[in-house]
Amino acid sequence: MRKFTLVLGLLISSFAATGADMSDGADNFYKSDKVTQQKVTFKNQYQMKVVGNLFMPKGMDQNAKNPAIVIGHPMGAVKEQSSNLYAQKLAEQGFVTLAIDLSFWGESDGKPGHLISPEIYSDDFSAAVDYLSTQPYVDPEKIGVLGICGSGSFVISAAKIDPRMKAVATVSMYDMGSVFRNGLQHSVTPEQRKALIKSATEQRLAEFKGGDIAYIPGTVNKLDDSTPAIQREFFDFYRTPRGSFTPQGEKEALTTKPMLSSIGKFMNFYPFNDIETISPRPMLFITGDQAHSKEFSEDAYKRAGQPKELYIVPGAGHVDLYDRTDLIPFAKLTSFFKTHLK
Repeated sequence: MRKFTLVLGLLISSFAATGADMSDGADNFYKSDKVTQQKVTFKNQYQMKVVGNLFMPKGMDQNAKNPAIVIGHPMGAVKEQSSNLYAQKLAEQGFVTLAIDLSFWGESDGKPGHLISPEIYSDDFSAAVDYLSTQPYVDPEKIGVLGICGSGSFVISAAKIDPRMKAVATVSMYDMGSVFRNGLQHSVTPEQRKALIKSATEQRLAEFKGGDIAYIPGTVNKLDDSTPAIQREFFDFYRTPRGSFTPQGEKEALTTKPMLSSIGKFMNFYPFNDIETISPRPMLFITGDQAHSKEFSEDAYKRAGQPKELYIVPGAGHVDLYDRTDLIPFAKLTSFFKTHLK
């Protein structure tokens, strides 16, 4: 466990994030008076219940076939963090939007909670497309997907094998496979990777024998003088009123923290392999010019086929694009989806 903690700390702090007041303009819990909201449930292909918030513009013609967008939350978060905000802002522009809790997180099924399972996460997006395709007010030929942070890699994984996703966008994307295998800026050595995997398999056996679940450190619960800049960036969102949200029945101190015993599944997750096969469906990658995660959007853009666009937001860090409405390029997202979900 000590080796794991040391290596993960290296991964998290491998280089500093920059930016000014990280809460400036933040509006994670935005409530629109221009849209309606309802909770919906449906099953993925694993027969697990997925829970989402469905938003529609007030006055929308429900006898018409409307375009729709599925929206995924940051890794370790839930739909109430970032994705509800994006869903409402895009619903205001005329889209039906569906912000989902990934399996093992929030209100969706999955025991034990906080399990890492990128294959199932990706299937949740296809299940959301299944659900929307059966609604009389949605045009099944006009469904897009949007993934924030880790969900960016999950929507790419899903879109490679689900051509019903007609337009794919990501914001502040993390390649969850690469960041666990290699660290930020490829700072993790093969030996350190093997140590992480060994820690995970040892913990898996401990849990099989009846031991307590152990969690990856995730977002720290308090700051001290040694807390790295990137952790401070996440703390400012997940551990303050800006973005803190604890699902019913969970412990606040464990939010954002995945199970240690399941990290091997991310080590074996390669979402950008064959990303070019998504073409000719369009892809949009949005990242901040100060984002510590920018490397992943740049890598995906380089590999993707046409049409594609890399949109870099000046003055924005990684977490800024979760909820800072003065920086998030909603107009760009609206234009992208209106153009490609005609």
